[in-house]
Amino acid sequence: MGEVVKDEYQTDYVAGQDNVTPFGLDLHAPVFPITAILVVVFVVGTLMFPGEAKSLMDATKAAVLDYFDWFFVLSANIFVVFCIALVFMPVGKIRLGGPDAKPEFSTLSWFAMLFAAGMGIGLMYWAVAEPVAYYTDWFGTPLNTEPNTPEASRMAMGATMYHWGLHPWAVYSVVALSLAFFAFNKGMPLTIRSAFFPLLRDRVWGWPGHIIDTLAVVATIFGLATSLGFGAQQAASGLDYLFGISAGVNVQMAIITGVTFVALISVLRGLDGGVKMLSNINMILAGILLFFIIFAGPTMEILGYVWTTSSTYVTQAVPLSNPFGREDETWFHGWTVFYWAWWISWSPFVGMFIARVSSGRTVREFIIAVLMIPTLITVVWMSGFGGTALEQVKAGIGTLGQDGLTDSSLAMFQMFEGLPLTNIISFLAIILVLVFFVTSSDSGSLVIDSITAGGKTDAPTAQRVFWVVMEGAIAAALIFGGGADALGAVQASAIIAGLPFTAILLVMCWGLFKGLSHERELLISEGRM
Repeated sequence: MGEVVKDEYQTDYVAGQDNVTPFGLDLHAPVFPITAILVVVFVVGTLMFPGEAKSLMDATKAAVLDYFDWFFVLSANIFVVFCIALVFMPVGKIRLGGPDAKPEFSTLSWFAMLFAAGMGIGLMYWAVAEPVAYYTDWFGTPLNTEPNTPEASRMAMGATMYHWGLHPWAVYSVVALSLAFFAFNKGMPLTIRSAFFPLLRDRVWGWPGHIIDTLAVVATIFGLATSLGFGAQQAASGLDYLFGISAGVNVQMAIITGVTFVALISVLRGLDGGVKMLSNINMILAGILLFFIIFAGPTMEILGYVWTTSSTYVTQAVPLSNPFGREDETWFHGWTVFYWAWWISWSPFVGMFIARVSSGRTVREFIIAVLMIPTLITVVWMSGFGGTALEQVKAGIGTLGQDGLTDSSLAMFQMFEGLPLTNIISFLAIILVLVFFVTSSDSGSLVIDSITAGGKTDAPTAQRVFWVVMEGAIAAALIFGGGADALGAVQASAIIAGLPFTAILLVMCWGLFKGLSHERELLISEGRM
């Protein structure tokens, strides 16, 4: 055995050591009050001037997408290559939590939680709307493909898969793996700042770290509140479409209240009895819906779409990933660059949640599960929903795609018109959408609570209750006070936040590789690897 390597990533900082405890709570002194002030000021300003706020945020968002499109796309490509490389490198054998760590959750429950938090609700919304949009030329076509042609059908499926495949999960993987490694292997607080220890060392526990964590919390709150608000509007549209219930503000407020109440119960039941249970229910319901569509829809065509989607995704991934000299600029900025900025703005929330539930997994197991398996399942999901939708559009069945994509929130329900048991599966889909939102709210409150408690994972339950209620209250206030303009302004702000977080993720890649390489040397010197 050679000389024992000194562990460079040791710190005397203890999670929560800067916390204050008013009213029995356990709050990180600088991060919590600064976050609260920023959120209140932004929400109040948006409610007072919703139109002006949306115009300002939309203009800023457009500038970010126009001038930094190359930066988003090239960075996303780097994240994919980096994650795949980790699978084949020797550091892939390192176990999160140490050589003797055991997984906290079964593989199936673990996968269900990360998938539900990562993009489950988005797949419900866009699996039909996105392929139909590309096929019928709603806001551009990928690579300027001629719409309503066989090539447009293939490209619609491949481009949709491109947006929901390796790239978003690579973004989540970088954040999740960085946080899990520094928290579980190095004993640092489970917060975003810990991933910057290789760069800042102990300065990360001061104001540089406070700023990083505050930005992460604000982005997470706005992202969740926006999704909850738009989700309430989608669910209300579904209820109106199915039962004739008016999709007005009162119904949307009732939906937000119901989702928040169920999320509150989930929080009180704890991680194992809350998010884990709901995520398992999600996967069961989603599986039932998917298999019904495959067997009740055009089964043989759907099976063909599995190959079409996969092969087109593989063959067109490089052209779609090239940010230079694009002739389809409207489509490229409106879809791809927007998606990349959105995934990155959500990465603090999803990445930290995945890290929280991933102790005991090896780096290789983690990457394969988080990067590869969701991509394979998404191929089947998109082929079932999107393939069925495209076949209906081609055959002129129902109202879907008759005049292009007229309402993306109703696209899935319009597709159900061409299938048997329309009302039953539509109702099941509404329930699934709502349960997905409950899991997002619950897991989001866990993440926000961890950051605002200085990285502690055992903060009082009352704090998570507070954040669940705050997410619902912000979404309700935005809908009641400003409607679509207010929600649009907050959504645009989340996209804008994706720009600095892209640079943060690139630094994370460097810090993670440096940390994993040092950990391997340390384990080898101790004879444990």
